[in-house]
Amino acid sequence: MTSDVLIIGGGVIGLSLAYELSNRGRQVHLVDAAEPGREASWAGGGILPPANPDTAVDPLDKLRGISHQLHPLWAQRLKTLTGIDNEYECCGGIYLARQQGEAAALSGLLSTLPTEGIAVEKLNDQQLQELEPTLSARRFAAAYLLPDEALVRNPRHLQALLAACQINGVQITPNCKVTDILVQNQQAQQVETTTGPFTAKQICMTAGAWTTHLLQGLGIPNGILPIRGQMILYQAEPNLLRHVLNEGSRYVIPRQDGHLLVGSCEEEVGFVKGTTSEMIAQLAEFAGELVPALKELDIKQSWSGLRPASFDGMPYLGRIPNIANLFIAAGHFRSGLHLSTGTAVVMADLMTAKTPEIDMSHFSILRQAQVHG
Repeated sequence: MTSDVLIIGGGVIGLSLAYELSNRGRQVHLVDAAEPGREASWAGGGILPPANPDTAVDPLDKLRGISHQLHPLWAQRLKTLTGIDNEYECCGGIYLARQQGEAAALSGLLSTLPTEGIAVEKLNDQQLQELEPTLSARRFAAAYLLPDEALVRNPRHLQALLAACQINGVQITPNCKVTDILVQNQQAQQVETTTGPFTAKQICMTAGAWTTHLLQGLGIPNGILPIRGQMILYQAEPNLLRHVLNEGSRYVIPRQDGHLLVGSCEEEVGFVKGTTSEMIAQLAEFAGELVPALKELDIKQSWSGLRPASFDGMPYLGRIPNIANLFIAAGHFRSGLHLSTGTAVVMADLMTAKTPEIDMSHFSILRQAQVHG
Protein backbone atom coordinates (compact mmCIF):
# COMPACT_ATOMS: atom_id res chain seq x y z
CA MET A 1 0.00 0.00 0.00
CA THR A 2 1.28 3.46 -0.90
CA SER A 3 1.24 6.00 1.94
CA ASP A 4 0.79 9.71 1.49
CA VAL A 5 4.11 10.30 3.28
CA LEU A 6 7.02 8.05 4.25
CA ILE A 7 9.24 9.49 6.96
CA ILE A 8 12.71 7.98 7.32
CA GLY A 9 13.91 8.41 10.91
CA GLY A 10 11.97 8.43 14.16
CA GLY A 11 13.78 10.99 16.30
CA VAL A 12 12.08 14.11 17.57
CA ILE A 13 12.07 15.70 14.08
CA GLY A 14 10.55 12.67 12.36
CA LEU A 15 7.98 12.03 15.10
CA SER A 16 7.00 15.72 15.23
CA LEU A 17 6.53 15.85 11.45
CA ALA A 18 4.52 12.61 11.50
CA TYR A 19 2.32 14.03 14.27
CA GLU A 20 1.77 17.33 12.44
CA LEU A 21 1.03 15.73 9.06
CA SER A 22 -1.32 13.19 10.62
CA ASN A 23 -3.17 16.07 12.28
CA ARG A 24 -3.66 17.46 8.77
CA GLY A 25 -5.25 14.26 7.53
CA ARG A 26 -2.21 12.73 5.84
CA GLN A 27 -1.64 8.97 5.92
CA VAL A 28 1.88 8.68 7.33
CA HIS A 29 4.30 5.77 7.54
CA LEU A 30 7.42 6.23 9.70
CA VAL A 31 10.37 3.85 9.62
CA ASP A 32 13.38 3.82 11.93
CA ALA A 33 16.59 1.81 11.80
CA ALA A 34 16.20 0.96 15.50
CA GLU A 35 13.53 2.02 18.00
CA PRO A 36 11.91 5.45 17.42
CA GLY A 37 12.90 8.16 19.88
CA ARG A 38 16.03 6.48 21.22
CA GLU A 39 18.94 8.33 19.61
CA ALA A 40 20.12 11.97 19.95
CA SER A 41 16.63 13.23 20.84
CA TRP A 42 16.48 10.92 23.85
CA ALA A 43 20.07 11.57 24.89
CA GLY A 44 19.82 15.37 25.16
CA GLY A 45 18.69 17.61 27.97
CA GLY A 46 15.53 19.30 26.72
CA ILE A 47 16.60 22.94 27.16
CA LEU A 48 14.42 25.46 25.28
CA PRO A 49 16.31 28.79 25.08
CA PRO A 50 14.06 31.87 24.78
CA ALA A 51 13.28 33.20 21.31
CA ASN A 52 10.83 35.68 19.79
CA PRO A 53 9.36 35.16 16.30
CA ASP A 54 7.87 38.67 16.18
CA THR A 55 11.24 40.43 16.21
CA ALA A 56 13.29 37.82 14.33
CA VAL A 57 14.75 38.86 10.98
CA ASP A 58 17.05 35.92 10.31
CA PRO A 59 15.14 32.78 9.15
CA LEU A 60 16.88 30.60 11.75
CA ASP A 61 15.90 33.01 14.54
CA LYS A 62 12.37 33.00 13.14
CA LEU A 63 12.33 29.20 13.28
CA ARG A 64 13.55 29.35 16.89
CA GLY A 65 10.82 31.81 17.76
CA ILE A 66 8.05 29.79 16.13
CA SER A 67 9.27 26.65 17.86
CA HIS A 68 9.51 28.34 21.24
CA GLN A 69 5.92 29.58 21.02
CA LEU A 70 4.64 26.16 19.97
CA HIS A 71 6.26 24.08 22.74
CA PRO A 72 3.81 24.93 25.56
CA LEU A 73 0.89 24.46 23.16
CA TRP A 74 2.17 21.08 21.99
CA ALA A 75 2.90 19.99 25.58
CA GLN A 76 -0.72 20.60 26.54
CA ARG A 77 -2.13 19.01 23.38
CA LEU A 78 0.03 15.92 23.76
CA LYS A 79 -0.90 15.56 27.44
CA THR A 80 -4.61 15.88 26.61
CA LEU A 81 -4.36 13.34 23.79
CA THR A 82 -2.03 10.77 25.38
CA GLY A 83 -2.07 11.42 29.13
CA ILE A 84 1.73 11.74 29.08
CA ASP A 85 3.15 14.86 30.74
CA ASN A 86 6.42 15.98 29.15
CA GLU A 87 7.00 18.27 32.17
CA TYR A 88 7.23 21.45 30.15
CA GLU A 89 8.10 24.30 32.50
CA CYS A 90 9.33 27.83 32.06
CA CYS A 91 11.91 27.59 34.86
CA GLY A 92 14.38 30.20 33.61
CA GLY A 93 18.05 29.75 32.82
CA ILE A 94 21.11 31.21 34.52
CA TYR A 95 24.17 31.88 32.35
CA LEU A 96 27.52 31.98 34.15
CA ALA A 97 31.11 32.95 33.37
CA ARG A 98 34.08 32.39 35.68
CA GLN A 99 36.79 34.35 33.86
CA GLN A 100 36.76 37.96 32.64
CA GLY A 101 37.30 36.92 29.02
CA GLU A 102 34.37 34.52 29.25
CA ALA A 103 32.29 37.26 30.87
CA ALA A 104 32.97 39.62 27.97
CA ALA A 105 32.01 36.95 25.45
CA LEU A 106 28.82 36.15 27.38
CA SER A 107 27.90 39.84 27.61
CA GLY A 108 28.32 40.19 23.86
CA LEU A 109 26.27 37.07 23.21
CA LEU A 110 23.34 38.27 25.33
CA SER A 111 23.53 42.00 24.53
CA THR A 112 21.23 41.83 21.51
CA LEU A 113 18.47 39.86 23.24
CA PRO A 114 16.62 42.87 24.79
CA THR A 115 16.29 44.47 21.33
CA GLU A 116 14.64 41.20 20.25
CA GLY A 117 12.13 41.43 23.08
CA ILE A 118 13.84 38.69 25.13
CA ALA A 119 14.24 39.42 28.84
CA VAL A 120 17.77 39.38 30.30
CA GLU A 121 18.64 40.30 33.89
CA LYS A 122 22.21 40.81 35.06
CA LEU A 123 22.71 39.33 38.53
CA ASN A 124 25.03 40.40 41.30
CA ASP A 125 26.44 37.87 43.78
CA GLN A 126 23.63 38.35 46.28
CA GLN A 127 20.89 37.96 43.68
CA LEU A 128 22.56 34.86 42.31
CA GLN A 129 22.73 33.24 45.74
CA GLU A 130 19.11 34.13 46.45
CA LEU A 131 18.00 32.47 43.22
CA GLU A 132 20.20 29.38 43.71
CA PRO A 133 21.34 28.96 47.35
CA THR A 134 23.18 25.68 46.62
CA LEU A 135 25.34 27.25 43.92
CA SER A 136 29.03 27.58 44.70
CA ALA A 137 29.80 30.58 46.88
CA ARG A 138 32.71 31.53 44.61
CA ARG A 139 32.47 34.88 42.85
CA PHE A 140 31.53 34.60 39.20
CA ALA A 141 32.83 37.11 36.70
CA ALA A 142 29.30 37.40 35.26
CA ALA A 143 25.85 35.95 35.80
CA TYR A 144 22.63 36.57 33.88
CA LEU A 145 19.08 35.31 34.24
CA LEU A 146 16.98 34.55 31.18
CA PRO A 147 13.55 34.10 32.83
CA ASP A 148 11.85 32.77 29.69
CA GLU A 149 14.14 29.77 29.24
CA ALA A 150 12.10 26.57 29.45
CA LEU A 151 12.53 22.81 29.72
CA VAL A 152 10.87 19.62 28.62
CA ARG A 153 11.73 16.17 29.86
CA ASN A 154 12.78 14.90 26.47
CA PRO A 155 12.31 11.12 26.98
CA ARG A 156 8.72 11.77 28.04
CA HIS A 157 8.20 14.22 25.19
CA LEU A 158 9.28 11.50 22.78
CA GLN A 159 6.97 8.98 24.47
CA ALA A 160 4.10 11.45 24.10
CA LEU A 161 4.88 12.06 20.42
CA LEU A 162 5.11 8.34 19.72
CA ALA A 163 1.79 7.68 21.48
CA ALA A 164 0.13 10.60 19.67
CA CYS A 165 1.32 9.31 16.31
CA GLN A 166 -0.08 5.87 17.08
CA ILE A 167 -3.42 7.37 18.18
CA ASN A 168 -3.49 9.38 14.94
CA GLY A 169 -3.01 6.23 12.89
CA VAL A 170 0.61 6.70 11.86
CA GLN A 171 2.11 3.37 10.77
CA ILE A 172 5.41 2.89 12.60
CA THR A 173 7.96 0.28 11.51
CA PRO A 174 10.95 -0.06 13.90
CA ASN A 175 14.20 -1.92 13.20
CA CYS A 176 13.84 -1.06 9.53
CA LYS A 177 17.02 0.24 7.90
CA VAL A 178 16.78 2.04 4.58
CA THR A 179 19.26 0.62 2.08
CA ASP A 180 18.38 2.60 -1.04
CA ILE A 181 16.06 5.24 -2.44
CA LEU A 182 15.22 4.51 -6.07
CA VAL A 183 14.83 7.63 -8.22
CA GLN A 184 13.43 7.70 -11.74
CA ASN A 185 12.12 10.59 -13.85
CA GLN A 186 12.91 13.05 -11.03
CA GLN A 187 10.70 11.12 -8.61
CA ALA A 188 11.59 8.92 -5.65
CA GLN A 189 9.80 5.78 -6.80
CA GLN A 190 10.58 3.31 -4.03
CA VAL A 191 12.45 2.99 -0.74
CA GLU A 192 14.34 -0.26 -0.25
CA THR A 193 14.68 -1.40 3.36
CA THR A 194 15.80 -4.42 5.36
CA THR A 195 12.13 -5.36 5.82
CA GLY A 196 11.12 -4.88 2.21
CA PRO A 197 10.26 -2.08 -0.23
CA PHE A 198 7.92 0.82 0.54
CA THR A 199 6.32 3.45 -1.66
CA ALA A 200 4.80 6.84 -0.85
CA LYS A 201 3.65 9.94 -2.65
CA GLN A 202 6.16 11.97 -0.62
CA ILE A 203 9.28 10.96 1.31
CA CYS A 204 11.09 12.96 3.98
CA MET A 205 14.53 12.13 5.40
CA THR A 206 14.68 12.90 9.13
CA ALA A 207 17.36 10.42 10.20
CA GLY A 208 19.57 12.86 12.11
CA ALA A 209 23.28 12.20 11.69
CA TRP A 210 22.50 9.09 9.61
CA THR A 211 20.83 11.27 6.96
CA THR A 212 24.29 11.82 5.51
CA HIS A 213 24.35 8.17 4.38
CA LEU A 214 20.99 8.55 2.61
CA LEU A 215 22.20 11.67 0.82
CA GLN A 216 25.50 10.06 -0.18
CA GLY A 217 23.55 7.17 -1.66
CA LEU A 218 21.77 9.71 -3.86
CA GLY A 219 25.04 11.38 -4.83
CA ILE A 220 24.10 14.57 -2.97
CA PRO A 221 26.93 16.44 -1.17
CA ASN A 222 26.10 17.49 2.36
CA GLY A 223 27.74 18.70 5.53
CA ILE A 224 25.98 16.55 8.14
CA LEU A 225 28.45 15.21 10.68
CA PRO A 226 27.87 13.13 13.85
CA ILE A 227 29.10 14.90 16.99
CA ARG A 228 29.10 12.82 20.16
CA GLY A 229 27.84 14.31 23.41
CA GLN A 230 28.16 12.60 26.78
CA MET A 231 25.85 13.06 29.78
CA ILE A 232 25.70 12.06 33.45
CA LEU A 233 22.73 11.83 35.81
CA TYR A 234 22.44 12.40 39.56
CA GLN A 235 19.51 11.79 41.90
CA ALA A 236 19.21 14.60 44.46
CA GLU A 237 16.45 16.03 46.59
CA PRO A 238 13.83 17.94 44.58
CA ASN A 239 14.51 21.68 44.27
CA LEU A 240 18.25 21.40 44.91
CA LEU A 241 18.30 23.61 41.80
CA ARG A 242 15.42 25.60 40.36
CA HIS A 243 16.96 26.94 37.14
CA VAL A 244 19.00 25.55 34.28
CA LEU A 245 22.66 26.44 34.82
CA ASN A 246 24.60 27.21 31.64
CA GLU A 247 28.34 27.79 31.38
CA GLY A 248 29.74 27.83 27.87
CA SER A 249 28.55 24.67 26.13
CA ARG A 250 27.94 22.82 29.42
CA TYR A 251 24.90 22.80 31.66
CA VAL A 252 23.20 21.38 34.74
CA ILE A 253 19.49 20.64 34.29
CA PRO A 254 17.07 20.07 37.19
CA ARG A 255 14.10 17.73 36.83
CA GLN A 256 10.98 18.03 38.94
CA ASP A 257 11.70 14.75 40.77
CA GLY A 258 15.23 15.73 41.83
CA HIS A 259 17.13 14.17 38.95
CA LEU A 260 19.95 16.40 37.69
CA LEU A 261 21.43 16.03 34.21
CA VAL A 262 24.94 17.28 33.47
CA GLY A 263 26.34 17.69 29.96
CA SER A 264 27.81 17.93 27.51
CA CYS A 265 30.76 17.72 25.14
CA GLU A 266 31.39 17.89 21.40
CA GLU A 267 33.51 15.02 20.09
CA GLU A 268 34.18 14.18 16.44
CA VAL A 269 34.47 10.41 16.69
CA GLY A 270 32.34 9.32 13.73
CA PHE A 271 29.40 7.01 14.38
CA VAL A 272 30.84 5.76 17.67
CA LYS A 273 28.59 5.98 20.70
CA GLY A 274 29.58 5.24 24.27
CA THR A 275 31.06 7.11 27.21
CA THR A 276 34.64 7.58 28.30
CA SER A 277 35.90 7.67 31.87
CA GLU A 278 37.86 10.85 31.12
CA MET A 279 34.84 12.81 29.93
CA ILE A 280 32.58 11.48 32.68
CA ALA A 281 35.16 12.66 35.23
CA GLN A 282 35.34 16.09 33.57
CA LEU A 283 31.55 16.49 33.65
CA ALA A 284 31.43 15.41 37.31
CA GLU A 285 34.16 17.92 38.17
CA PHE A 286 32.30 20.69 36.32
CA ALA A 287 29.06 19.86 38.15
CA GLY A 288 30.75 19.70 41.55
CA GLU A 289 32.45 23.05 41.05
CA LEU A 290 29.11 24.70 40.27
CA VAL A 291 27.02 22.83 42.85
CA PRO A 292 29.22 21.48 45.67
CA ALA A 293 26.44 19.23 46.99
CA LEU A 294 26.83 17.09 43.88
CA LYS A 295 30.31 16.05 45.01
CA GLU A 296 28.63 13.97 47.72
CA LEU A 297 26.41 12.09 45.26
CA ASP A 298 27.19 9.08 43.11
CA ILE A 299 26.62 9.23 39.38
CA LYS A 300 23.42 7.29 38.79
CA GLN A 301 23.76 6.85 35.03
CA SER A 302 25.79 7.99 32.03
CA TRP A 303 25.15 7.84 28.29
CA SER A 304 25.96 9.46 24.96
CA GLY A 305 24.25 10.52 21.75
CA LEU A 306 25.30 11.47 18.24
CA ARG A 307 24.03 14.93 17.32
CA PRO A 308 23.69 15.84 13.64
CA ALA A 309 25.85 18.90 13.03
CA SER A 310 25.93 20.78 9.75
CA PHE A 311 28.91 22.57 8.22
CA ASP A 312 27.44 26.04 8.94
CA GLY A 313 25.35 25.37 12.05
CA MET A 314 21.98 25.48 10.28
CA PRO A 315 19.67 22.55 9.57
CA TYR A 316 18.81 21.35 6.10
CA LEU A 317 15.10 21.86 5.49
CA GLY A 318 13.11 21.63 2.29
CA ARG A 319 12.78 19.82 -1.00
CA ILE A 320 15.68 17.90 -2.51
CA PRO A 321 16.55 19.59 -5.85
CA ASN A 322 15.57 17.66 -8.98
CA ILE A 323 13.56 15.07 -7.00
CA ALA A 324 10.07 16.49 -6.77
CA ASN A 325 8.68 14.31 -3.95
CA LEU A 326 11.79 13.96 -1.75
CA PHE A 327 12.36 16.23 1.28
CA ILE A 328 14.86 16.64 4.10
CA ALA A 329 14.68 17.88 7.68
CA ALA A 330 18.01 17.13 9.38
CA GLY A 331 21.21 18.70 10.72
CA HIS A 332 19.76 20.49 13.77
CA PHE A 333 22.86 19.72 15.91
CA ARG A 334 22.16 20.65 19.58
CA SER A 335 18.81 22.27 18.81
CA GLY A 336 16.79 19.37 17.45
CA LEU A 337 14.28 19.24 20.27
CA HIS A 338 13.98 23.02 20.52
CA LEU A 339 13.42 23.43 16.77
CA SER A 340 11.27 20.32 16.34
CA THR A 341 7.86 21.97 16.67
CA GLY A 342 8.60 24.78 14.22
CA THR A 343 10.37 22.41 11.85
CA ALA A 344 7.32 20.13 11.80
CA VAL A 345 4.98 23.01 11.01
CA VAL A 346 7.03 24.63 8.22
CA MET A 347 7.87 21.27 6.65
CA ALA A 348 4.22 20.20 6.81
CA ASP A 349 3.26 23.51 5.18
CA LEU A 350 5.75 22.89 2.38
CA MET A 351 4.60 19.29 1.89
CA THR A 352 0.91 20.27 1.80
CA ALA A 353 1.39 23.12 -0.69
CA LYS A 354 1.06 25.91 1.87
CA THR A 355 3.50 28.82 2.08
CA PRO A 356 5.71 28.42 5.19
CA GLU A 357 6.20 31.39 7.53
CA ILE A 358 9.93 31.41 6.90
CA ASP A 359 12.13 31.59 3.80
CA MET A 360 12.95 27.93 3.26
CA SER A 361 15.68 28.69 0.70
CA HIS A 362 17.84 29.74 3.64
CA PHE A 363 18.02 26.06 4.69
CA SER A 364 18.46 24.51 1.24
CA ILE A 365 20.76 21.54 0.72
CA LEU A 366 22.13 23.50 -2.25
CA ARG A 367 24.05 25.86 0.04
CA GLN A 368 26.64 23.11 0.56
CA ALA A 369 27.43 23.06 -3.17
CA GLN A 370 27.38 26.87 -3.32
CA VAL A 371 30.00 27.15 -0.60
CA HIS A 372 32.29 24.50 -2.08
CA GLY A 373 31.46 25.03 -5.75
